[in-house]
Amino acid sequence: MPSPHRPSLAARRALQKLGADIYDARRRRGLPAAIVADRAFTSRPALRRVEAGDHRVSIGIYAAVLNALGLLDGLGKIADPANDPVGMTLVTEKLPTRARLPVRRKSTNGR
Repeated sequence: MPSPHRPSLAARRALQKLGADIYDARRRRGLPAAIVADRAFTSRPALRRVEAGDHRVSIGIYAAVLNALGLLDGLGKIADPANDPVGMTLVTEKLPTRARLPVRRKSTNGR
């Protein structure tokens, strides 16, 4: 049996912040936990775990809760290239300095 995965401290803190933000969003909307859990097709204990930032909850449950709150669009922007300055810099550095047209070779059969 594989050992349980334990994310880094930075990853756990990011999930805890996400959970707290989800909790705050639910409260700002004035929605009880039972309603959000029902709209996310999950249980109230699972919603509590999401709001606590539990790393053992599947990303699908996080996505369902975000969708129930109308915040799912933000999930698709997390790894968007527009939000990845390091990746864009690395790609830009690999671009050629000069653009050349391919050389057309003459055929030997007289055409």
